[in-house]
Amino acid sequence: MLFVCRLHLVTWNVGTASPPPDVTSLLQLDSLSPAMDMYVIGLQEVNSRITNFLSDLAFDDPWSIFFMSVLSPLGYIKLSSVRMQGLLLLIFVKHAHLPFIRDVHTHYTRTGLYGYWGNKGGVTIRMSLYGHTVCFINCHLPAHMENTEQRLDDFEKILEMQFEEENIPNVQFWQNAFSGPFQITFWALIFIHHFKILFLQLNMAKKKEAFLQEFSEGPLQFKPTYKFDLHSDVYDTSEKKRKPAWTDRILWRVKSLCQHASKEDDFSEEEQTISVTLNNYISHMSYGISDHKPVTGTFGLELKPLLSDPLVTLSPEGEWSAEHDVLLSYSAVPGFPSSAWDWIGLFKVTFRHANDYVTYAWVEDDEISSNEDSKQVYMSAAEIPDMGGEFLLCYYSNNLQSIVGISQPFQIQPNRTLIGKDLTQEENAWMQRPDNLGSHNEF
Repeated sequence: MLFVCRLHLVTWNVGTASPPPDVTSLLQLDSLSPAMDMYVIGLQEVNSRITNFLSDLAFDDPWSIFFMSVLSPLGYIKLSSVRMQGLLLLIFVKHAHLPFIRDVHTHYTRTGLYGYWGNKGGVTIRMSLYGHTVCFINCHLPAHMENTEQRLDDFEKILEMQFEEENIPNVQFWQNAFSGPFQITFWALIFIHHFKILFLQLNMAKKKEAFLQEFSEGPLQFKPTYKFDLHSDVYDTSEKKRKPAWTDRILWRVKSLCQHASKEDDFSEEEQTISVTLNNYISHMSYGISDHKPVTGTFGLELKPLLSDPLVTLSPEGEWSAEHDVLLSYSAVPGFPSSAWDWIGLFKVTFRHANDYVTYAWVEDDEISSNEDSKQVYMSAAEIPDMGGEFLLCYYSNNLQSIVGISQPFQIQPNRTLIGKDLTQEENAWMQRPDNLGSHNEF
C-alpha cells in the first residue's frame, strides 16, 4: 500500500530579524487541506552576532523556540535541527511518524573564505523515512554575477561533502537492513542576484553541468521575492535601487540507489515506485521583517513504506496516578540494538523535542521484570506530576539517537491528597483575608 507524506518546505532569508507575530499563513495552518506530516524550515541570515550566537549555542535560538511554540500544541515535535552561523534548518514531524524515522544525522559545509568561514555554505539533515533515505539541504551561496562559477563550485562541493566523513557502524547496519532503493533529496537554496541572470544561468548551467540536470523546480508564478523595503511590499527605494529578483528557490530530485540490486535484494516495480508531487509553490508577500519574502513549497511524497512496525512498542501498565509508583511495559523487535544508555521518557502530549521530558527511566537500571515477550520498568511516584494530565511514553535509542517507540496518549490521575491539602490551604487563606474577617464580624 502506498503512503503519501505531506511535506511543507519553507525557505526564508530573515535578514537577522526576530520572528514575526504570526506564521499561520506561512505554515498554511489555516488551510482546509489535510494537516502536514512534516515541516522543513530553512532560514538564512539568522542573527549570528557573537553574543547572540554564543547564547544560541547554550540554549535554543529564538527562531527554534518560536516555531516550537507554534507547532508543538498541534502535535508536532522538533525532530532535528542544525545551525551554521546564520544558516538554520529545522524539521518538525507529527508524533505518529516518529517510530518510522531513523538514522537522523546532521552536517554542515563551509564555503566562505575558501572553506574556512561559515557565512556561506550549506547545512543538511538526513534521515530514513519509512525505510527511504531523505535529505534536506539549506544553502546560502555567494552573490553577484562575477561569482557564477563560484556558486556552481560551492553547490557541487556541498553535495559532495554532505556526510562524506560519516562512518557510524550502527547507522550503516540499520541502513542496510531497512533503507529502501531510493534517495529523495529536497533542499532549499538561495541565490542573491538578479532573476533574469539567475534564470538564464540556471538553465544554461543545467545543460552543461550533469549534477544540476537531476534537479526539478516548480513554475515561478509569484512576484520577485527580493529586494523590498522593510515592512512593505515596495521594492528597494534606497540609493542602490536593486532590481527585483527571484532569489529564494526550492528544488528537488529523486535518485535511484539500487540500479545493481542482487537477486536477494531485488525490488519489484511496485516497490520501486516513489514519486514527488509539487502541490503549490508560492511566496508570502505579507511578511515584511526582512528585505526577502519567504517562499514555500508543499509536496506530496508518495512511497511504499518499507517499515510497518516500530522498533519498540510500549504502554503504561494499569492506572497511572501521582499517588504511587507506576509501571510500564515494552517490547523490541528481534535484533534491536539496545543499549544500557537507552531510556524511556514521560512527556506531555504537547512536548517540543526529545529532551522535553517530564521524567525518565533507564531501561536497564529501572527494569523490574523481563520475559521473552516484554520487559517491565518502573517510575517513582515522586517523579510523576502531582496535577496529572495527558501524557505519552517514548523510548529513546542511544545507538540510533532517536525516538524509536511512542505510546498512545494516556491520562495520569492527580495526587488527590496533595490537591486536597492545597485546596484546604487556599480556603484557610481566603477565610483569613481582611475583607472576609470583616464580613464575619458584621454578623
